[in-house]
Amino acid sequence: MPNGETRGAFVNVDPNELNDEAIRQELDRQIADISNEELDRMVGDGPARHPTNEHGWIRGTIIEQRGDDVFVDIGGKSEAFLPAGEFDAHDPPKPGQTLSFVMQGLDRESGLMRLSLREARLQADLESLKPGDVIEARVTGVNIGGLELHSGSLRAFMPKSQVELERVEDFTPYIGRRLECEVSEIDRKGKNIVVSRRKLLERARDAEREELKQSLAEGQVRRGVVRRLTDFGAFIDIGGVEGLLRVADMAWGRVGHPSNVLKPGEEVEVKILKIDREKDRISLGLKQLQPDPWDVVEGNYRPGDTVEGRVTRLMDFGAFVELSEGVEGLIPISELSWTQRVRHPRDVLKEGDGVRVSVLNVDVPKRRISLSLKALGEDPWKSVAERYAPDSIVSGAVTRLTDFGAFVQLEEGVEGLVHISEMSEKRIRSAADVVKVGDVVRVLIKSVDPEQRRISLSMKLAENPPKSEDGHAADKPAAASTRRRKPRKLKGGLDA
Repeated sequence: MPNGETRGAFVNVDPNELNDEAIRQELDRQIADISNEELDRMVGDGPARHPTNEHGWIRGTIIEQRGDDVFVDIGGKSEAFLPAGEFDAHDPPKPGQTLSFVMQGLDRESGLMRLSLREARLQADLESLKPGDVIEARVTGVNIGGLELHSGSLRAFMPKSQVELERVEDFTPYIGRRLECEVSEIDRKGKNIVVSRRKLLERARDAEREELKQSLAEGQVRRGVVRRLTDFGAFIDIGGVEGLLRVADMAWGRVGHPSNVLKPGEEVEVKILKIDREKDRISLGLKQLQPDPWDVVEGNYRPGDTVEGRVTRLMDFGAFVELSEGVEGLIPISELSWTQRVRHPRDVLKEGDGVRVSVLNVDVPKRRISLSLKALGEDPWKSVAERYAPDSIVSGAVTRLTDFGAFVQLEEGVEGLVHISEMSEKRIRSAADVVKVGDVVRVLIKSVDPEQRRISLSMKLAENPPKSEDGHAADKPAAASTRRRKPRKLKGGLDA
């Protein structure tokens, strides 16, 4: 009960001891000395009505502070009061000061209206706020969901995800800090607000990023941090803006995966290759900061040179060989072997093999070097005309059957064709009617074309060789010319 004199005579009466008759008798005694005219006036006056504004607030003037209570004149016949603790320590109540208060009902003990300055200020602060406003708040605590804050008379909550741009594990260091934040939600009924610091940080970051973008230019060298790796490259943060460093631009040599060159968090120096402002893309290069190995290729590799390298890839059309870092050459499938029919490069090589090859051609503008493995071995077709004279009879193994005849291997790397019309005196529909793969047959050399690498053979003439001018069969060639040659192993380019 507020300090001051207690009014009325009921102070010595115990309400629990009164019944209706006792109350009536006590009332009669109390008003016995009051005239009828005064009673009528008192009834006509009724309870005092205090004017309030649209928010339900009432204006009042501070009278004085008595003990722990501050008394206020609100325009009625009686005083109103509120606890002195609702005033800020640095701004105590001053007699004659007019303020807005919220009425909280009559105090039962004193009969005076109880007021609240804190509630009025809280409502005023809430009314003045709207989502998007920026306020400053002090962190007062941490709970499982985020930070608890106070901004003036307002309580606020900041979810964990809205504190920083990056994930935060420990929020304890934030207690006591004053943070600038943006109002996200307002709960006027619960008198609480939800705020976000992340939104302000994002806007500041975006502004810095836009400013940085305007300062970027192609050809600049910037320092950055590797943010993340993908199969096709690495994303590099160059001061708030991310650019893409593709695998092909990481090194002059072949890179299997970005993780072979970079790791997340690593600082690197990169060159800006291209800026696409419409698509908001930046292409970066790492190898462009190193000398281009192709600048010295022409002086290091000349046609006819024998060089060593390592097989890096096998394709249907040939094998790629790394001659030095960033310099690769191609061995076409036709240049893998003189003697072996190669269906795929893996029939001869495997990735990682060390090889010795001959340089066939160098095209620096197109970054191409043609290589040959078989060029380091002896070409069996080089002297084939000397070994296989026309009308000589030899033996060979059938290697392939086609619609138009059969191919016969005379020696390793040298094949001839028996046309279907030269297989038998009889008419046949298919070469398979006469021979099968693996059969050893006698054939007559009809013609030899070393340039086209073609030898025409005949099985039927081998059985009935042409007559000489004296009417006798043509002599067979010397044994040295007709015997099957022993297969030779590939010597040239494979390292032991």
